[in-house]
Amino acid sequence: MLRPLNFLLIFAVCLAIALFSIENVQPVTIRLVPGFEFQAPLSITLILALGVGSVIAWMFGLWNRLQQQLAYRKVEKEVKEKNKQIEALEQELQSYQTELNPTLLPEAAAEETSSEAA
Repeated sequence: MLRPLNFLLIFAVCLAIALFSIENVQPVTIRLVPGFEFQAPLSITLILALGVGSVIAWMFGLWNRLQQQLAYRKVEKEVKEKNKQIEALEQELQSYQTELNPTLLPEAAAEETSSEAA
């Protein structure tokens, strides 16, 4: 569903840029630093600015995705550690239960016989 929508959106933006480029061919002066200037068509200047902005936005997107993946790995590691702790505690609990059950069984059996006798 999103793939055709993305294609249409990109196609519309590219078409708008092409139409804009055809109409805006006037030369403009670009000054990057004092003493350094050059002239280029307005459409090329704006397309380059759009391209640079897109690349910067893409780089921030990559950086954000990298941070999310690192955070996810950290949480995943913590979950695995907690699961190991839970398993160890469950095994310890089970060993305590097996330890206590034989000692409780004779007392429970004695209590049952005394309650039946009464």
